[in-house]
Amino acid sequence: MAEPGNRVAAGEPRSPWLRSGFVLAAAFIGFIAVIGTVLGVASDISGKDTSGQDGSGKAKTPVTSVVGRPSSGSADAGSVCPELTDSRQDVPTSAPAGVTWTLYDSVALPSSKAAGPALVGKDLARCYAHTPVGALLANSQISVRYLAADDWQEVTRTQTVGAGRDAYIAARTKAEQTASPDGGGGAHGQIAGFRFVTHNGTTAVIQTVWRFPDGRMQAATTTMLWRDGDWRLEYPADPPDPTPVDSLAGYIPWGGV
Repeated sequence: MAEPGNRVAAGEPRSPWLRSGFVLAAAFIGFIAVIGTVLGVASDISGKDTSGQDGSGKAKTPVTSVVGRPSSGSADAGSVCPELTDSRQDVPTSAPAGVTWTLYDSVALPSSKAAGPALVGKDLARCYAHTPVGALLANSQISVRYLAADDWQEVTRTQTVGAGRDAYIAARTKAEQTASPDGGGGAHGQIAGFRFVTHNGTTAVIQTVWRFPDGRMQAATTTMLWRDGDWRLEYPADPPDPTPVDSLAGYIPWGGV
């Protein structure tokens, strides 16, 4: 259930990566265990609909702002980010104000006009405020999009950093090429809460609680790094395992579903 003022709106189209067809192999445990199983990651690699795509194979999707209006900028990684108004450097002790939630492949993701993402395309959602709230929003968006986006490789290469990133790209690419399309989908988790472990301006360690349809909850710990004018998600060589939690005690309740 959405918080007051944080109502979910149907947004971007459903990605084939989350359709029934192919559940990622156990070789992807790492971050997939932390976030992928929360999403119930699956893919129909037997045949994507490529209608409406340009010559590069990418969909011709207009870039939109966080409020859904056409943007004069581009969500491409090389475009310049507009200035955002959020400048508060205190770590939030309650659910951030001014957040709206939009469904992305059945997962509710948060955005804010003040803290980002300022530029949103079909796959990339980028340009976040250099603040704790900006890091929180970037963490939520990138954690889902690098798994769910049609062009997940672009999202992973441009919005994640770390020793485990290239190995993940190589392993997932291989799995997509060899997987049978006979698998089934998994349970989709939703963001239920968060807490900051640390924040120092350039690094934010955040624990996000994900709730499954059957009521189970897991806390995933991720690190956001401020690099080249935006927040990036760190993909370490040895990602921490998710932690089962029984309640939101000690966390700030937050979510769009």
